Amino acid sequence: MARTIDEILAAARGRLERVHPDQAHAEARDGAVLVDIRPAAQRADEGEVPGALIVERNVLEWRFDPASAARLPEATGHDLRVIVLCSEGYTSSLAAAALHDLGLTRATDVVGGFQAWRAAGLPTTGGSGG
Repeated sequence: MARTIDEILAAARGRLERVHPDQAHAEARDGAVLVDIRPAAQRADEGEVPGALIVERNVLEWRFDPASAARLPEATGHDLRVIVLCSEGYTSSLAAAALHDLGLTRATDVVGGFQAWRAAGLPTTGGSGG
């Protein structure tokens, strides 16, 4: 049963209560873990969110599975609020859904990703814009 990426993305987003940048910013200030999954080159070009935890997409599940030997200290349990950020809010939806598969059902992502975060005037650093 083949599905298109648009169908897979819609299914992933159907499982999430996605947040807009201002809400993500407020939740991060209140203790949610804001995770930037963009590759290093993309962060260097676009900029970064101060205080975001950098976990590239290819290792996200291992770093947040509370049962994984490779988990981060922040991966304290399945009730952790994780807010995933990518460049435009597509990959982050798939990543947050993967965290749901691990039992982190409070995980979500940022609508519009880093681009929307920056457009909202929220804090960023760096970026070459090239």
